[in-house]
Amino acid sequence: MSYYTPNPPNAYGSIPPSNYTSNPPSTYPPNAYASNIGRYPNSQPRQYTQQQGLPAGADPQLWQWFCAVDTDRSGALSVTELQDALVNGNWTKFDLDTVKMLMNIFDTDRSGTIGFNEFAGLWKYIAEWQRVFKHFDRDHSGSIDGRELAEALRNFGYNLSPPLLRALEIRYASGATSAYGPPPGITFDRFVRACVTVKTLTETFQREDRDNDGWIQLNYEDFLKISLSAP
Repeated sequence: MSYYTPNPPNAYGSIPPSNYTSNPPSTYPPNAYASNIGRYPNSQPRQYTQQQGLPAGADPQLWQWFCAVDTDRSGALSVTELQDALVNGNWTKFDLDTVKMLMNIFDTDRSGTIGFNEFAGLWKYIAEWQRVFKHFDRDHSGSIDGRELAEALRNFGYNLSPPLLRALEIRYASGATSAYGPPPGITFDRFVRACVTVKTLTETFQREDRDNDGWIQLNYEDFLKISLSAP
């Protein structure tokens, strides 16, 4: 039985998918960052205006949050400042590897920092992923277990084998996995990274699978390049 679909459906044509099976809960707050501001772990955002002022057309609340975490007043966020801006539902900061992945995606000018326009795009992306996460967190536990992860990936067009799903669950679990019982669950930030990793590796594989038969032949260097392309 093959678990790999050489040409998965277009449900994962963009990140995150916008057409998973059913609509997310209607109770999801439309302004995702408003709830995150209230949960900022260290302090409430400081109200100040940077020299250039509020950018034209910018959301004032999002601009205030950007300024609050821009602690060196540089007008752009470093990776550690960006990590301070991103908080899971359980008040933990985003995993640093996930923050670096987001930095790599949204640092469009390759400056090594995130400007406000890049931050606004990143925030919208996070809000979309929060809707996906809440949709597949069926038991409302605040984390994704193995069954929920399998359902999410299946809806995105990835029909992975049980051993591979188990490996993903353990790899992205939010804590140490014991020999007994299930892993502790996948927090929001790690869920995003797990899904992006599967998508990235699948697309890399597909580029090499030119006859779409689910098999490729790689030399050692190409194998390392594919492995290192994962977020």
